[in-house]
Amino acid sequence: MSLSNRITPVLKEIRPVLSVNHAEAKRRVLNLYKIWLRQIPYIRVDYISNNWTEPELRKILKENFLSNKNVTDIRVIDRLLVKGQMDFVETAEIWRQAHNAALFDRSMDTYKQKPKHFLERFYEGHH
Repeated sequence: MSLSNRITPVLKEIRPVLSVNHAEAKRRVLNLYKIWLRQIPYIRVDYISNNWTEPELRKILKENFLSNKNVTDIRVIDRLLVKGQMDFVETAEIWRQAHNAALFDRSMDTYKQKPKHFLERFYEGHH
């Protein structure tokens, strides 16, 4: 039995984690987005040290969801949904630290990536 004959039945057994089709995945994403929108006033109160306004939080939330709008694989969408649900629970239950909540805002991300090309490393003084 060749390798391709053995792999084919295994690939047929792989099923999406949560969603059966793209319509269901889209419905789940929209539901998660609505849940996050409803939580915004509470997030603002719980994490007041970040001085966010509700419109700013809506904008940040929209940017975070739109950053994955080109994902088409249902399994990847489901994985992102599960991660978003876990983030929601951590935020709603105030398990998340204030500085971790600030990471939702990509403009506050101060992590500087290492230079990738030789000249960039040379100019930065990296060896």
